[in-house]
Amino acid sequence: MFRFAPYVLKSLWRHGTRTALTATGAAIALFLFSFVGAIQDGLADLGRHSERQLIVFQANRYCPFTSQVPEHYTATIAKTPGVKDVVPIKVYTNNCRASLDVVVFNGMPPDKVRSARDLNLVAGDWSEFEKHRDAAVVGQVLARRRNLSVGQRFSIGQVTVTLAGIFTSRNAAEENFIYTHLDFLQYTRGLNSVGTVTEFEVRLADGADADAVAHAIDEQYRGGPIQTDTRTKGVFLTKAVGDLVELIHFTNYLGYACVALVFCLVATTTVMAVQDRVREHALLQTLGFSGRRIFALVMSESLLVSLVGGAIGIAAALAVLAWSHMAIGTEGVTIAFAPSISLALTGLGVTVAIGVLGGCVPAWQAARAEIVSSLRYT
Repeated sequence: MFRFAPYVLKSLWRHGTRTALTATGAAIALFLFSFVGAIQDGLADLGRHSERQLIVFQANRYCPFTSQVPEHYTATIAKTPGVKDVVPIKVYTNNCRASLDVVVFNGMPPDKVRSARDLNLVAGDWSEFEKHRDAAVVGQVLARRRNLSVGQRFSIGQVTVTLAGIFTSRNAAEENFIYTHLDFLQYTRGLNSVGTVTEFEVRLADGADADAVAHAIDEQYRGGPIQTDTRTKGVFLTKAVGDLVELIHFTNYLGYACVALVFCLVATTTVMAVQDRVREHALLQTLGFSGRRIFALVMSESLLVSLVGGAIGIAAALAVLAWSHMAIGTEGVTIAFAPSISLALTGLGVTVAIGVLGGCVPAWQAARAEIVSSLRYT
């Protein structure tokens, strides 16, 4: 079939403007489809890194600014059956509302930053972070977005820190965070949080039942001055971004609309191409071309237009995502839009499917056309 590639290319070039417009439409639609896919992957990624973990939050609170749980709860929670480790965390964010430029500080005991998080320091030194109370390690994405470098002193909101290191993480959302000392954030002027934390991150022992441990923790403080609400980390994060989840789920329809648009474009272009060459296909049949061969030629044109346009759109989307490091956050939770191989393969699979489905009917019609009537076609 490859020996007929020049014929296929010449046929498409014959109506170059129409072919270019179709490929451009496919590129734009697949660009949007890839962005939607990146958003969906970012949302799904929230739960992938939260196995065997619970979050203990103040009951009836949502934004991190409003949750203040006594730090001394740490010892009691640690003694709860099924609990392996407890990490007190103070969260500070420059914006609790949905935003594309949310900066989240996580104040933790210095030793817990290294043991409870899978961070790879690519610049700076852990010892510098541990020695200085106002030191911070910053995710690589955030450092690039804010043009930060090791040793630099910077302020965000009410917090001023010195950058001791820049890290990467397997969890793309982590790279939008800043980690600093727990007691530093607690004593930061204006936060009014001495002796309190925003939440506790609880790691479960092997075989422990998450729901049972969560219930046991909440029962201990049900009659206390500060009641708690304990959930698995995945449920907690999804709940925190509840409004965004609804919006992100709605973007699915945008993705479906993009697929439908490309299908209509490719199918219309292929139908027009077949109608323009009815007599040409009849002549090919008189020269010995079988219906199967003509079907394959038309399908090749449809698939090529769809694949070229779609590949350009997918490549452009992945490049923009990799360059911009886009992320959206709300209430201290960040959803990263990260490019991935699976996203590219999904987009290419959709593009191939559209090319096949869009060209199937007109290719079948061209292959089944009668020679005599086709030669009389004007």
